[in-house]
Parts: sequence; C-alpha cells; structure tokens
Amino acid sequence: MNIIWAISLLAVGLVILWKCAELLVSGAVGLAKWLGVSPLVIGLTVVAMGTSAPEVAASIAATVHGMGDIAIGNVYGSNIANLALVGGLACLIRPLQIQKKTLLREIPVMILVALLLWPLLHNLSLSRPEAAVLLAIFIALILVTVLLARREAQIENRKLKNENRDTTYNTRYTTKSILFVIIGLAGLALGADMAVRGAVVIGERAGLSKAVIGLTIIAIGTSLPELATCIAAAIKGEHDISIGNLVGSNIFNTLLVVGTAGMVQPFTIGQRLIGADYWIMIAVSAGFAFLIIIFRRTIGRIGGAILLFGYITYIFYILVYTAGI
Repeated sequence: MNIIWAISLLAVGLVILWKCAELLVSGAVGLAKWLGVSPLVIGLTVVAMGTSAPEVAASIAATVHGMGDIAIGNVYGSNIANLALVGGLACLIRPLQIQKKTLLREIPVMILVALLLWPLLHNLSLSRPEAAVLLAIFIALILVTVLLARREAQIENRKLKNENRDTTYNTRYTTKSILFVIIGLAGLALGADMAVRGAVVIGERAGLSKAVIGLTIIAIGTSLPELATCIAAAIKGEHDISIGNLVGSNIFNTLLVVGTAGMVQPFTIGQRLIGADYWIMIAVSAGFAFLIIIFRRTIGRIGGAILLFGYITYIFYILVYTAGI
C-alpha cells in the first residue's frame, strides 16, 4: 500500500466514523426512550459493547497468533485512551456532567474490575478457567445493570402516569432509532478498521517500531469508535451517553475482551504488563474518578486539559522511555 492510498484510507475512515457516530448517538437516545430507561444505561450496554468490538477482534487475533502482550497491551492502551484522550477531548468540547449514582456505582466497578486483573495475571499467564471467571463477572454485571434499569424505568413510568404524561413512544421513531444504532455500530467498525490500516502504514513509513505502533496507533485506533461517539454525544449535550460509553467500554475491555481472548486461546504475557503499564492504567482510572470528585461531578475544560495532558505524557513515556526513540 502506497502512502497516498494510506492517507486516503485514513481520511475516509475518519469521515465514516464521524457520520456513523452521529447516527449511533441519535439512535441510542431514541432507543432509551423506547425502552423506558436512561441514556446512561444504553451507553453502558449497547453503545459500550458496540464500540468495544474492535478491541475484542484485535485481542482475539493477537492471542490466536501467540501474541499475548499485544492482546493485553491493547486493553491497557485502550482503557487509558478512553478516559484520558477520549474523555479529555469530550470535556474540552463541552463540560461533562456525571450523575451521582454513576460516581458511586459504575465508576467504582470500573476500577475494581481493573484491579481484578492483577491476581489473574500476576503469574504472567491467563488460563481458560481464569478467563471464564472474567466472563462470568461480565455476564453478572450485565444482568444487574438490566435489572436495575428495569426497576428504575418502572418507577419513572409510575411518576409519568401520576403526572398524566404520555409514556408511549412512536413506533416509527422506534424503528428509526434501532436502524440508526445498527448502521452506526457497523459504520464505526468499518471506519475504525480503515483508519487503523491507513495509520499503521503511515507509522511504518515514518520508521516507528511495531511495539510503538501497537501501543499507540492500534490502541488509539481501537478507541476511535469511543472517540467519535463521545465527541458526537458531547456536541449534542448527551452527557449520559458519553460517560456511559467511556466507563462501559473500559469495563467491557477488562472483562469481555480479556475473557474472550483467554477462552479462545490461553496466553502468556511479559513482566512489564504487570508492572508500570498496568499501574498507569489503574492510576488513570483513579485519576478520572478523582477529577469527578474535585470538580463536583462536572469535568469542564480545565479537567479535560488535565486528562489530555496526561495522555500526551503517557505517549511521550512510550516513545522515549519504552521504545528508546
């Protein structure tokens, strides 16, 4: 592939990402209204699972080819990119408002499941029984989220009926919303794949090593769906979709991506992936929660700049200290 074709592929992929992200956000809001649940729940489940699809594919492919380091490195890098890069850019566009229950419930879960990786990976390998544990926790969390959403929806519907407000949602708009979600998710996968392919070629022509490409271009590339979706949601003022996508994607990456990869093919990893790289991911997760607390559940442009600066520092660390460039 020549450089001009690679640049064209990258550009077209980014355009597809943006347009399909807009469709996904619009469809997700409509889907939430139809199901009678909050946009946060749709962000934590449907949107987060869809935007995490590239990480699943990349990590499975890596383990099948005996590259456990890439599988786990992709998860670490994507989790860091989701909160610091994606979250930072979204907050720069529009201050991100986080519900109190999200701070007290979903964000602690995100940090706890990340900490769960330590006892499972401390022996530098992941077996099928250990992968099954991750998938079992993932299924349990999905069930709990759905049950809580149904209970909250029932309470909300009772309130609306008491206020004599219409609780129905037009069938035509329901079909349109579902179609938007399907097209949006499919387009995000296609756009991300095109963009990553083009970016990898550009990186190789620039003389970057495969390690650096994996930790930066591929990690950012698999986070492009989250990036496009959160920016589109930020512009539309859909805070719950943004935070649900960020937090949900990190939970899915840790449980679903690692668990699925380990079930397909047990793998081993290098020492560094239970060292600095792992603790950087934990520190970014804890730092994100800390910013929510100190900014009283509204991360504005200052907080966004802090997150983005943290990500730039992380990339600098990889390029200079890890790659020795």
